[in-house]
Amino acid sequence: MASSASPLRPAIDRTASKPSPAREPLWRHALGECLRGLRHERGEKLSETARRAGVSPQYLSEMERGLKEPSSEMIAAVAGALDVTLVDLTLAIAESLRSAQGSASRGATCSAAYSLAA
Repeated sequence: MASSASPLRPAIDRTASKPSPAREPLWRHALGECLRGLRHERGEKLSETARRAGVSPQYLSEMERGLKEPSSEMIAAVAGALDVTLVDLTLAIAESLRSAQGSASRGATCSAAYSLAA
């Protein structure tokens, strides 16, 4: 009987590192960086801001670390506690995402929100 052998192909090296495309930061990460930056600019502890916003310190910490997908109500409460409007916060986050898109090696910053807090 004749066997049908498939032609030999070069082995694929799955361990070789390939340049991965730069990943766009997630909204929740940019939001968290902005919120933390604003809170630090005000010189506040997590518990102080959380109390004024009506959220637990643990929840605010998770928001700042980008672990939560907070509702618009939660975002509004924390923004209000930091004396920033939702519009200004949203614009600052959009700006930080845009700047992060242009420079994948640099982390997103929230300089526009910092200036709003001043």
